[in-house]
Amino acid sequence: MTEHLVQQSTLSELWQRIYGADANTALQRLQDLLDQRRQDLVDHPPSMPGELNPEWYRDAVIYCLYVDAYAGDFDGLTGKLDFLEQLGVNTLWLLPILDSPMRDQGFDISDFRAIRPDLGGNEAFIRFVEQAHARGIRILFDMAVNHSSDEHPWFKEARQNPDSPYRHYYIWSDQPDRYLDARLLFKGMVDSNWEYNEATGDYYFHRFYAFQPDLNYRNPDLLIDMIDNMLFWKARGVDGLRMDAIPFIWKEEGTDCEDLPTTHTILKLIRAALDYCQPGTLLMAEANMEPHEVVSYFGDADECQTAYHFPLMPQFFMALAEADYRYIRDALSPEVTPMIPESCSWMSFLRCHDELTLEFVTPEVRERMNHFYLHDPQCSFRQGEGIAGRLFYLLQQDPEKMLLMHSMLCATEGSPILYYGDEVGMGNDQQFFDDSSRQTGFRDARFLNRGPMDWQRVERALNDSESVEHQLFEGIQAIIRARREFAACFHGPGRFMDLHDPALYGIARQAGQTHLEVYHNLSDQPRHLELPTPMRDVMTGQETGRQITLAGHAYCWLTPVD
Repeated sequence: MTEHLVQQSTLSELWQRIYGADANTALQRLQDLLDQRRQDLVDHPPSMPGELNPEWYRDAVIYCLYVDAYAGDFDGLTGKLDFLEQLGVNTLWLLPILDSPMRDQGFDISDFRAIRPDLGGNEAFIRFVEQAHARGIRILFDMAVNHSSDEHPWFKEARQNPDSPYRHYYIWSDQPDRYLDARLLFKGMVDSNWEYNEATGDYYFHRFYAFQPDLNYRNPDLLIDMIDNMLFWKARGVDGLRMDAIPFIWKEEGTDCEDLPTTHTILKLIRAALDYCQPGTLLMAEANMEPHEVVSYFGDADECQTAYHFPLMPQFFMALAEADYRYIRDALSPEVTPMIPESCSWMSFLRCHDELTLEFVTPEVRERMNHFYLHDPQCSFRQGEGIAGRLFYLLQQDPEKMLLMHSMLCATEGSPILYYGDEVGMGNDQQFFDDSSRQTGFRDARFLNRGPMDWQRVERALNDSESVEHQLFEGIQAIIRARREFAACFHGPGRFMDLHDPALYGIARQAGQTHLEVYHNLSDQPRHLELPTPMRDVMTGQETGRQITLAGHAYCWLTPVD
């Protein structure tokens, strides 16, 4: 009971910081809602077997996919769970699945409580979650929290009726002269953050495309409804939410409308509300910023539990291109990546549905990255600040480099995220790019890495032991198995080993008496290593001598002999 009262006090204090004393009626509405949802979760506990571990995300190996591109719908995806279990991942990040007109890959949401009908709707999704949980696989999905689709019922009513209560769920102005310091996020595709609304003769605000009007978090009713939307999915077994575009939710005149203090207060309130009902729902911060800025989204372990380490991504590529692990070491140095709360975790990735971002590198490095990895001008994104394309394409179909990069990913800080199809070497999909460009009217380079899963490659991976696909699948499967076996070693930072050769990336990790060392040869020539003691190769089970040789672009995971 005491804990319950403390939680209520925290919610009240955060609410007052955002809205002041004038919003106490809305606060009571929020408290009544949370009490009801809390009881619902007691009566109908989640389907994940075993004891609830609120910090389960620290051991996550995540696989990211589009449901339609991967399996057609949720019944189809349920049929692919055996393959995903065989690969070894224990968490699925589902790219946008909520109801949407699909003008922005589903990030334009028209109903926050409905799975898209073409994916099978809510019932098929709930069946899928239960089957995934039965295999020990947790489920995350995207929820755009900054905006909705212009086809959401809230906005459809607001744009026609200035007296509607939903009018205040969005941001309006008689002239497009507010928030002028807010940057254009889609340079070259969107030329203003304001769009004229003919029905009411004024303008609405949007940070992304004009068909994605921004939500108005200055309205407490909007915040309550968004929290209830999150709780709706929590009650249906969803283990976590990727908070898309979270830095933009609060706007203030005279600022760039990004990462403002009230944004963090709102995030604390959302986290407190979810934890009040039941701890353990993961909030992932989608904040494309420098690490010293992103750490604010962890708060004092009371905001998001995880966040992406965007600037680390290009450093993997630079380390490989120039055979120099110091790019990775420097990106993770305390000067660049501050310490985070012990219960929090970074999430790291090589490629995903978006571009290989170059926003956080120097102009020199950006030029070199484009030289090494921009193999086709159509892959350029955001006027040279990013490179689109799948990992196997960027690495010019080199399987050794592909496996080396996955080993570096899984050995480095944070829970690793794998992108669908990389485990079998999928490349860019030109047909999908052309079709999507015609459909949307935007030649968005990211369409190249968003095409349908190639299940013929999977067949070769599983049945043709001589194929490149088999080599990649078995190699990545072994890396995942090693990462999960030594998961506790990744709960804290690793120690970079000075091997007197920048081409040798070695990192040591410790958890109690468990010790792990991972070595990578970033060059294309063999490298020799001398170990202080014989070790056991985690992937082969064989004991090494004190001297080992790593072939070009090879790697090994070692632990002391028992």
